[in-house]
Amino acid sequence: MYAQRKIPVLVAAIVAVMGQAVVLFNDFGPGYDSEGRGNATMVSAAAVSRAGATEIPSAPPAGHIQARPVRTT
Repeated sequence: MYAQRKIPVLVAAIVAVMGQAVVLFNDFGPGYDSEGRGNATMVSAAAVSRAGATEIPSAPPAGHIQARPVRTT
């Protein structure tokens, strides 16, 4: 009886380990080129978009001139 309860746990552990191995192989496997994988902004924007969220930048892009607010008083 005790051995029958361990089978689903073992299957789940094997699936988890294999899934993690596939992810690590895709990230760091043959042909890994950290310099040629796009910039960090594109990667984070893709991750945010995939999660279903909206990214709001905290600062304007470099080299972008921001208009000054108009005083109304």
